[in-house]
Amino acid sequence: MNVNIKNGVHLLSWNSIHRYKLNSHMTSIYSSLSETFPAKKRKGVAFFCTKGNILSNNNLKSPNSKDAEAFQSILNDPNGSIITGKPSDLEKYNIDWLRKHVGKSKIVLKPQTTEEVSSILSYCNEHHIGVVPQAGNTGLVGGSVPIFDEVIVSLEAMNKTISFDEINGILVCESGCVLQNLHDYVASKKHLIPIDLGSKGTCMIGGNVSTNAGGQYFYRFGSLHANVLGLEIVLANGTVLDLMNTNRKDNTGYDLKHLFIGAEGTLGIVTKVVLSCPRLPKSRNVALIGCNSFEAVQKALSLAKEELGETLAAFELMDGDILRLIEETVPGKLPECFVDGSRSGACSVLNLSNISPFCLLVETLGSNEEHDSLKMDRFLELGLEHDIFQDGTLAQDGKQIQEFWSLRESCNPVTASNGYVYKYDISIPITDFSDIVMDMKKHLLDRTDVICVSWGHVIDGNLHINIISPGKFDVDEDILNLIEPYIFENTICRGGSISAEHGLGCTKNNYLTLVKSEECVKKMYSIKSMFDPKGIMNPFKYLPNK
Repeated sequence: MNVNIKNGVHLLSWNSIHRYKLNSHMTSIYSSLSETFPAKKRKGVAFFCTKGNILSNNNLKSPNSKDAEAFQSILNDPNGSIITGKPSDLEKYNIDWLRKHVGKSKIVLKPQTTEEVSSILSYCNEHHIGVVPQAGNTGLVGGSVPIFDEVIVSLEAMNKTISFDEINGILVCESGCVLQNLHDYVASKKHLIPIDLGSKGTCMIGGNVSTNAGGQYFYRFGSLHANVLGLEIVLANGTVLDLMNTNRKDNTGYDLKHLFIGAEGTLGIVTKVVLSCPRLPKSRNVALIGCNSFEAVQKALSLAKEELGETLAAFELMDGDILRLIEETVPGKLPECFVDGSRSGACSVLNLSNISPFCLLVETLGSNEEHDSLKMDRFLELGLEHDIFQDGTLAQDGKQIQEFWSLRESCNPVTASNGYVYKYDISIPITDFSDIVMDMKKHLLDRTDVICVSWGHVIDGNLHINIISPGKFDVDEDILNLIEPYIFENTICRGGSISAEHGLGCTKNNYLTLVKSEECVKKMYSIKSMFDPKGIMNPFKYLPNK
């Protein structure tokens, strides 16, 4: 392995490029922001710089055949619980979903019990071997694959549903349970999982907890901090931390579970989860709405909150550019209400220039079908009457509801299928959504080889900006340097966050010093040192590299 420095960027000489900004580079960002936005206008955001590089833990060693033998002795099913050998056998664990980040791990372990996880971590801690916890490997910031050749601990074999309290709506399960399977399981008992993601068919609850995943129902049900009642954690030294509380109220001592929700596996491995599950609603209404301007989108949001009230569950946004890309990539995916005229057949061609500038997906969940339908009808009538909506359609049955959501959930796979995607998951004031996208388009005006599309959970201020290089599937450093740190500067200046729900991983960790104060980051390092003094847990990620 060789490390060299080019234009302030660390490049690793492996098959894929892992990019890390030097913290000293932050000085230029700070200077730029200081000139444009005096300190009193930066909304309390503090900045500082620390020098260093990505090789912040030189004490970690590469696992060898002796270590593999030790792991085999730990696992009850050594033949099915350890993968070594050909790179092709390890590929699905070493490459992330976007195929941007490629690790070089030679050992994947698939423990089946908490005790096995404990023994694995105890051994790795003693022998200074880095560990990457992995659930469904659907993350978008490189947090679930190795940077080098760390051991991967996959939770996929820990997929048991332990119990479900139907009276209290409390689920206890292992962390390797696929989210879709949990949805199906609790739905059979007339409950729902309070988190829903486009990747639910692959992602796992342990990964959701470890990244504090958001999703489309964040506004209605809150974050996982609000819905996780208890956890079982295995710490770096193998200690099992039992936080498996099944009470909705427990006001005794520090609530330690919150340290591990969103910690991205840097403090320990989540092995069990206790989750609060709301009752399955009796009624569900979903509408797709076209708007001619972002001002209309904001009016639609206010109208939805006023008219739909307690039933409002989701309010999703897709811009016209992503709608056109979806229709070009998957013809017929887009409902007819967003174009002039209608399709005369399966092979008909749409005039994509007539697609609405913005598309909203609005969903209500409630307990009275007649009452909830009347509220949705009233909402749609008022929106059309006051020219807030250009057009819209209301799903007539469950199949159409799934078709509408399929449109929204196709955004990520469609962009990924078209080329290399520079993905940005930010939180900003809703009033700034359109402006920051327009700023990015103007900033990239000379790059005719890229397109900029956006979508997001507008109701909770979460915007996904995606810049695509059509037909090219490798990173272009010139494009990347043009986008970053510009997009982060712009987000911070608008009082936003550089990560709304995707986390930090190895793509944003070195920008943490831009959005958190020096004292905050120092405390984070202290917490990391307390739980993982040897730095074996998901190394080189989450916190800035020193």
